Amino acid sequence: MSRYRLTANIEWTSKCNAKCAMCPRHVISNPKLMTPETYAQVMQRLNPKDLCRALIAGYGEPTTHPRFMEYIEGCRSHPLQFDLVSNGERLDEEKLRHLDGALGMVMVSFSSINPDTYKAVHTNLDQGRVMENLRAAKRLLKRTHLSISLTPMPECLDTLPETIEWFHSQGITDLRMSPNFYNRAGTQEEREQTRTLRKIIQRYNLNALDLDFVPGLWDVMQQLRHNRFRCIPRNSSLFISSLGDYLYCYNDMAHGETLGNVADMGVREAIEHREQTQASGELCTRCNMRGRYQGMEMLQVAASYLGRKLIATG
Repeated sequence: MSRYRLTANIEWTSKCNAKCAMCPRHVISNPKLMTPETYAQVMQRLNPKDLCRALIAGYGEPTTHPRFMEYIEGCRSHPLQFDLVSNGERLDEEKLRHLDGALGMVMVSFSSINPDTYKAVHTNLDQGRVMENLRAAKRLLKRTHLSISLTPMPECLDTLPETIEWFHSQGITDLRMSPNFYNRAGTQEEREQTRTLRKIIQRYNLNALDLDFVPGLWDVMQQLRHNRFRCIPRNSSLFISSLGDYLYCYNDMAHGETLGNVADMGVREAIEHREQTQASGELCTRCNMRGRYQGMEMLQVAASYLGRKLIATG
């Protein structure tokens, strides 16, 4: 039995209050809410022996779920660390006070301080309200870490310096960005500016967002050893949909390829079942994810792993 750990990407809802430019929501034909029964089954399936963390994200906005406060409370006493990804518009003071200490980290997606750019990328969101909520998060969060996921879209790059400056002026310094432009498994035209993006990440000393999904070098080596299809991004994360389905890949936005359901299959069973699968046709051939970890990123994984070992033994 393989015993590496990975990240669970949990979708409380596939509904969203935004229509972001990088998110092809048209492929989600019937958005769903996770029911309390499915939520309870998911929570029972999550085991720290199999997972390093659980990321509340998916392809919807978690804060729009009508049971958001209840579901957050369920995270508080769970032995696994839960983190949240949000667009920030509904992350008001009441929610912030409630989730403080129940989650390890809140990561807010933000495109640009420029109103026109923000409106073009984070369509349907109120930028002023998001910024107000971010200021509140900086003020109110005492036990939960605040992080910003800067949007890797070409139209955001020109205003990136002033965006970073604004966050620094608010005392928010944990800024992260993916080292690849969003592609969503081929649903957007492939970009040729990845090298430029990586240089920008280095120039502004941004954290490489995708490395959050990789718990350590040993786990990566075990993933490579046990999986027939050696895709580090896919194998580092296990997506659990709002219906409780384990997906083949988190980039399967249409939720078309499932491995099983939490009602009848545990996380380790889903991992081992996926290990035997090969590349998935068009989903994989049109995706820019498989080769996104380059030499420097792998060295960062190794350094992070060794650092944690030294701390643990020191």
